[in-house]
Amino acid sequence: MRQVAIIGSGVAGLLCAHALVKAGHAVTLFSDRTADQWLNESRPTGIAGRFDTAVAFERELGLACWEAEAPKVQGAYLTVCPDVGNRLLTAACRLKKPGMAVDVRLQSHRWMNDLTARGGTIVIEKVTPERLDAIAAGFDLTIVAAGRADLCGLFERDAARSVYSTPQRKLAMLMTRNAPMGFDGVPFLPVKFNLVASSGEAFWVPYFHKDHGPSWSLVFEAKAGGPLDRFDGAKSAADVLRISKEVIKAVFPWDHAWARDMEVSDDLAWLVGTVTPTIRKPVATLPSGRAVMALGDTVMSLDPIGGQGANNCTKMARQLSAAIIARGDEPFDAAWMTDTFNRYWEAQGKAIYTFNNLLLEPISDAGKEILIAQYGARGVVDGPRQSIADAFAENFDDPTLLTPAMQDLGRARAFISEKMGRSWVRSAVTGRLSIAAGQLRQKLGMAPNHPFVVAGALQ
Repeated sequence: MRQVAIIGSGVAGLLCAHALVKAGHAVTLFSDRTADQWLNESRPTGIAGRFDTAVAFERELGLACWEAEAPKVQGAYLTVCPDVGNRLLTAACRLKKPGMAVDVRLQSHRWMNDLTARGGTIVIEKVTPERLDAIAAGFDLTIVAAGRADLCGLFERDAARSVYSTPQRKLAMLMTRNAPMGFDGVPFLPVKFNLVASSGEAFWVPYFHKDHGPSWSLVFEAKAGGPLDRFDGAKSAADVLRISKEVIKAVFPWDHAWARDMEVSDDLAWLVGTVTPTIRKPVATLPSGRAVMALGDTVMSLDPIGGQGANNCTKMARQLSAAIIARGDEPFDAAWMTDTFNRYWEAQGKAIYTFNNLLLEPISDAGKEILIAQYGARGVVDGPRQSIADAFAENFDDPTLLTPAMQDLGRARAFISEKMGRSWVRSAVTGRLSIAAGQLRQKLGMAPNHPFVVAGALQ
C-alpha cells in the first residue's frame, strides 16, 4: 500500500483519489474548502462537461451519480458565420453515446463525502509552496491537481509544446435557467455552437445545476475589440445575464427568442476572465530536492472552446492512477513522473491540445472541406453526409479520431471519399452550390435554407 497525497478537490484530483483508494492505496486529499463550502459558497470553476469516454471512468468508480437526472448532450448544432449576420452553413452532428455537464460544486461535494466514506482522508487546508514541501516529505508520491491556482507556477512552462504565450479569447460564462431544453426542429439535445469567424464564438451547453437541475450554461469566447467583447465591466451574475442577452440579440438573433426568458441560476454561477492555453513540465523540484507531479489543468491548461478541460482531466486521472497501481513498490521518482506524462501526451494529450487549439484559429482548408461535405445532414436519417457530421461530433469525445484530417487537406478529402463511397469532388460541388444558394437568399433579404433555419424567421 502506497501513501499518496493529492492537492486539489476538483475533477482530476478527486477521480485520481477515488481510483487509488479503490486499489487499496492510502490517499490523503488536501482541499482549500470543505464539501459544504464547495456546494454553498463557491463559484463553478467551469462547465466541466464530459463526453462518454470520460463518463465511463466515473461509472467504473461508482461516481456517475447524476446520469438518471442530468440532461443528455446528444450532439452539437453549429451555425458557422464568416461575419455577423451571415449564416454560411449549419451542421447537425450526433454523438454515438451522450455526454453530460454536471455542476462541479455539486460533484465535488458528493465526491469528497464519498471519498471519506470509502476510506480516504481529507485535510482542509490551503497549501502553500512551503507547506507542499513538508507534505511531500511524508508521502511516497505527491500529486498537484490544483488547477490554475498559485501552485501551478511551480511547474515550468513547456515552451516546446505550448503554442501560445497569451490568451486567445476573452471569456464569460453564466449558468442560467428557464430557457427551453432544446431547439425547434433539431431532433436531439445539442450543444448549440455559434461561430463568427471575425468576432469569436458562443455556445450553450445543456447543464445540470445543483439547485435547479436541467438548465443551460452559456459561454462567450470573444476576440478582443469585437462585438462579443462586452463583459469587462461585469461585476455580478445579473450583469453577465444582461450583457449576454444584448450580445445574443445583436450577434445571434436566431437564438434571441430562445434566450429571452432566461434567469440567473444562482448569484455565484458566473465567471469572466482569460485563459492562456499552456502545457507545463509535469515535475516540479521543491527546495528540499523532493519532486512532485502535476495533474489536470495544472499541467495542461486549455481554453474552454472545445469542451476538453474536464475530459482531459478525467482521462489523465485514469492514466495516472493506472500507472501508480502498476508501479508496485518501485519509487515514484522524477524520471517516472516525466515518462508517465509523456506517454499520456503521445497517446491522447497532444491530440486534445491540438484539436482544442484548432478551434481558436481560422478554420483550416481541411476543416472547411469537411463542413462543406456534411452540409445538408439533419441528424435524423443515417447516410454518408450524416456520418461526416457525426464524425466531427465524435472528435470532441476522442480527438485522436479526426484531428489529423482537420489539419491536412489531402487527409480530409480521403476521409470524405471514404465516408461518401465516391470521390470527394462531387460532395464538394454539391455542398458549395447549396451554401451559395443560402448566401443568395440572404442577399435578397430572406433566411438561408440551411437545415433547421425557418424561412422568413430569425431562428
